[in-house]
Amino acid sequence: MSKKTQRHDRILSVLDVNPSIRVNELADELGVSTETVRRDLSELDETGRIKRTYGGAVLTKTFEPALAERLKLHIAAREAIAKLAVERIGDANSLFVGGGATLLHFARALRQIDRKITVLTPSFSIATELSTNPLIEVMTLPGIVEPAEGMVFGGETLKFIAKFRTPVTVVGASGVDSRGVSEALLNAAQVYAAMIDSADETLVLADNSKFGTRSLQQITTLKQNLCLVTERPPDPLIRQAVQTSGAELLYPQSTRQH
Repeated sequence: MSKKTQRHDRILSVLDVNPSIRVNELADELGVSTETVRRDLSELDETGRIKRTYGGAVLTKTFEPALAERLKLHIAAREAIAKLAVERIGDANSLFVGGGATLLHFARALRQIDRKITVLTPSFSIATELSTNPLIEVMTLPGIVEPAEGMVFGGETLKFIAKFRTPVTVVGASGVDSRGVSEALLNAAQVYAAMIDSADETLVLADNSKFGTRSLQQITTLKQNLCLVTERPPDPLIRQAVQTSGAELLYPQSTRQH
C-alpha cells in the first residue's frame, strides 16, 4: 500500500470520528504539510468519498445511522438548538414536527410549554415525549411503520399531511449545503417535503456536523420563510448561501440573519 493510499485511508478514518476537523489539524494528525493534505482532500473529493468544505472536508453521507445511535451524538449542540427553536416558533398554535435525534431534543424542550398547541408528527418517540403535557394535543400520522426510526411513511401519510395547514413545520436534516436541505432516508424525505409544503414557515434544525454535506434526497431549497437553526455560526459558504436565498440563520447569541 502506497503512502498516499495510507494517508487517504487515515483521512477517512479521522473524518468518521471528527467530521469538523480542519486542514491544519489533519496535517498535524498525519505529520505532513497542509499542502499535501489539500491535495489529498481534492483527490478524495474527485472520487466522491468526501466533500470539500471551507477549511476542511466531510465524509459523503450515503446512509444514516439508526436513531438509537444518533441520539448519543452532539447532545449539547442539539439541546442548544432545541431551546432556540422552541423560542422561535412564537405563538404558533399548530406544528408539523419531523422525527430524528435533533427533533427528539426539540420535543423535550417543547413539552415544557405552558399553552395549548397541536402537534402533528410521523414519529412515535416525538408523540410519546409530547403527550406528557396535557396542553399539547398530539396527532400521530397514519402510515407504514419504519422500525429503525420509529416513524411512519407512505402514501397514506402523504395524503393525511395534505389535509392540513400549519404555521410552522420543524424538521431535522442529514445534510445542508448551498443547494438546500437533504435527508439520507428516502421514506422520511418524502414525508418531510410534504410537511414543508403544508406549512407557512419551516424551521430546519441542524448542528454544524451537517453543514457542507449532501444526502440522498433534497427536501427543500434554501429560501424565504425557511429558518436554519444551529448551535454556532456555520462556515462562510453556508452563511452566504443563506443570505443569497433570503432564508434566515439563527444560532445562540445571534441576531436573526437573512
